[in-house]
Amino acid sequence: MSKYLVDKFLFTIDRDPELVERYREQPRETVEWWEAERANAVLNCHAGEASTWLRFTEEERDALANHDHVALFALGAHPFLTLTLFIAMFERDHGPLEYQKAFGARLAHFQMPYPDIAT
Repeated sequence: MSKYLVDKFLFTIDRDPELVERYREQPRETVEWWEAERANAVLNCHAGEASTWLRFTEEERDALANHDHVALFALGAHPFLTLTLFIAMFERDHGPLEYQKAFGARLAHFQMPYPDIAT
């Protein structure tokens, strides 16, 4: 599993309001597009710089495509990256702090030590 790649996806999508909306409305298509077009681009680097080997596992791809923050947490995705992106996508559908509380409640079954979030 590439925690780096999952975290890179969460980070880059969250930084672009158009991509946030695209991911909200068309999650699987956005994940597939991002993996094909952006996964191997080097962050904060000149155009043309890229690697060639980064790919999501099926488990990562499915968790991202299903907006499954519990599975992403279990896989080691950074919880702050996940939370900030998911707030941008879903908070508008809920009352004040309602989404954040539900997000946390769905993670309540995890016991310490939590999954490793180091990349």
